[in-house]
Amino acid sequence: MNVTDPLSPEARRLHRHLTEPDLGYPDPWPDLSRLTAVDLGVLLPLAYRTPGKGGPATSMRFSVEDEVRKRQPEFTAESCLALYQALADGLDRRKWADVCLAAGALLRCPGGVPEGELAGVARVLTEFMVGKARFEAPYALLAVAGLGGVEGVERSMDEVLGSLAAAERDVVLGLDPVGRALVAEIGPRSYGSPPELPDVWDRLAALTPYADFARSALEAAEARVAAIHAGELPYRADKAFSAAEVPALGRAARLALHCDAPWLPALLDSLLARVAVAPTKAKTLPSQALLFELGRAIGRFPTPEAITALRAARSATRHAGVVKQLDRMIKKAEPGLADRVEVAFRMPSLGFEPGGRLEVPLGEYTAVISPGAGGEFELGWWQGGKALKSVPAAVRRDHAEEVKRLRELVKQVRRQVTTLCRALEGGFAGEMCWPYETWREQVAGHPIARSVASRLIWEVEVAPGEWRTLPPAFAPVAGGPGTGGAGTGGPGTGGPETGGAVDGRRVRLWHPARAGADEVARWREAVTEGRVRQPFKQAFREVYPLTPAEEQTAVYSNRFAAHVVDYRRLYAMFRARNWDSKMLGPWDGGDTDAATRVLAEGRWRVSFHHDYLYDEPGEYAATDQVRFHRRGDTGAWLEAPLAEVPPLVFSEAMRDVDLFVAVTSIAADPGWTDRGHDRHLAYWRDSSAGPLHPSGEVRRDALARILPRTAIGGRCTLTDRFLVVRGDLRTYKIHLGSGNILMEPGDVYLCIVPERRRDERVFLPFEEDDRLALILSKALLLARDTEITDESILRQIKGGG
Repeated sequence: MNVTDPLSPEARRLHRHLTEPDLGYPDPWPDLSRLTAVDLGVLLPLAYRTPGKGGPATSMRFSVEDEVRKRQPEFTAESCLALYQALADGLDRRKWADVCLAAGALLRCPGGVPEGELAGVARVLTEFMVGKARFEAPYALLAVAGLGGVEGVERSMDEVLGSLAAAERDVVLGLDPVGRALVAEIGPRSYGSPPELPDVWDRLAALTPYADFARSALEAAEARVAAIHAGELPYRADKAFSAAEVPALGRAARLALHCDAPWLPALLDSLLARVAVAPTKAKTLPSQALLFELGRAIGRFPTPEAITALRAARSATRHAGVVKQLDRMIKKAEPGLADRVEVAFRMPSLGFEPGGRLEVPLGEYTAVISPGAGGEFELGWWQGGKALKSVPAAVRRDHAEEVKRLRELVKQVRRQVTTLCRALEGGFAGEMCWPYETWREQVAGHPIARSVASRLIWEVEVAPGEWRTLPPAFAPVAGGPGTGGAGTGGPGTGGPETGGAVDGRRVRLWHPARAGADEVARWREAVTEGRVRQPFKQAFREVYPLTPAEEQTAVYSNRFAAHVVDYRRLYAMFRARNWDSKMLGPWDGGDTDAATRVLAEGRWRVSFHHDYLYDEPGEYAATDQVRFHRRGDTGAWLEAPLAEVPPLVFSEAMRDVDLFVAVTSIAADPGWTDRGHDRHLAYWRDSSAGPLHPSGEVRRDALARILPRTAIGGRCTLTDRFLVVRGDLRTYKIHLGSGNILMEPGDVYLCIVPERRRDERVFLPFEEDDRLALILSKALLLARDTEITDESILRQIKGGG
């Protein structure tokens, strides 16, 4: 059979140019997204053989290698042998062979590995790499060595392992070549390696020797740090584990987290708590490297218990830099729970009653942990039926340890609630659904989780594709000991609105993008009237439908283009919101980037293009297009027309982009003009008072409901862009997007530097909109402008500054 027979037409074009380098550039250029996995397996050996001398063949080589890095190739016996031969033939020229590619090919041969045919070539590759002391990917090399029947390779590796890494290597040496390749797949990868196999962790879990190692290694690590804290082993900062042991333990932790091992939560609690803090009062750690490696493992395979343990470690550590790193890891891990439906809702009850309360008698007093008016769990003290303002002196004296334990318990509960909220919100884009029974047991009926569920809007599928909202449980939750709290019925008990019994059906969070305007308005009124502080924006969540301009541009959106933003803040927000982006700056290749985020369980990807602005007095960037790609059947990302993007994927992605621009735009910086930056002054003026994006429109709707319930409601008027506040000295216009203030007459700019502390005098129906809180605090101040004492503000109001 001709080698090109199984290839697609696009692959045949590439094959011809890779084998006939004198051909000119093809027109049109081949579309590599059309290549099949088998195509890539055949073309990769040819690409590897092509020298980097320039010309169309070299360009195609790089294109094929780039495509292999993005998705999975598939090898036949013939193409697998061709790859090994290409690796061997390139040894003299490259002085190196990509053994990661060689080992990975063994896992991507659905028809079986041709071990007999590969043995001789594998032996050549092994002996060359050992002779050159190239041990960057030790397990990949051991896989190739096993294929070639070469023994004793490990003795040539002079790396200082440590006992735990040595134990892992012993396990690997006992595996066959494919088993060794599986471990190599999760180890160090070469630049040319394809993405990690989707089923590699399931296949590893089925390898009993390696699964047993994972548990024993983590138990040994926990025992070691326990011995350090007990003084049985000497403490040396960051020396508790060797450089080889840390990644070995990371692999063990990932496997255990992937399998959701029942023994893992208690072990991680202890291991993380001890590895995060020195046994002395020093700010150092037994192993900063292991702490971060475990944090990355939790980010890859999050569970509620693991994230809670990581939060506890974050609270315990004394190193400020470590705290920042752990904060980033936690923010990345929490939304990932939404993709692990089987574990996302799980949390211990910790002894709380069904009503969400924990009462602990201490002499004649009772400690009560329960949700406060805002939904956050608080520790209160009661004597009989009377609430006390602070811890009674007798309790502090006689029960100091119990008071300490209860305070730690409150922190633990808050950590669990935060993790649950992030997981729920992270599921919006993927339109996550859960079996009603699971939701009822683990969320609505859970003594702790119900404090979150009762402040959210849920809907149940009453027929295929037909959803109705469940009866809400919006009610206060305060009360003294023995009252059981209010609102204990919880959401979703069934009833006329849901057709009665709902067992066997699916439940999901309500989203305004799936509702009509009247329904959204009713829910917003219900939330505001009931003074329900939702744990994240739901009723007042911004919605981003496709605009006529986006229908015209078809494959990209310019809705948030042409903004000037503070680049450092933008980059920090990318990281905080789990977007991938390279750092831009005044260096080669630092001029432009497209930040990306993968959504909906890996099915969609959004990209936000932006450019670095050179010759500026600070570090600024200009925003550009937003584009979407769907993952095709071959695993390649295919550009998608905006009209084909699911509405919730589009809306949630654009919500992030709106947030990036709103927070980092120079228009939101009240002191920007004072720095003498004239270049973008026109943009600053236009944007700081320009048309509203959906985030600003939601603020206007929220203010329309909140202001009439405040003492300054009679002094406030809402226009299409501004909150107009009538003071006694002047009238003020606060822009609902930027928060900037203009004074009438003449639209004179008023600079008020915001306080860091949020004004708690006014109820807000959701937690996360600092701009809304800022606008309200400015309105409260300016409505009583005769009471202002800040001279810098008064001078501006009275025309002196």
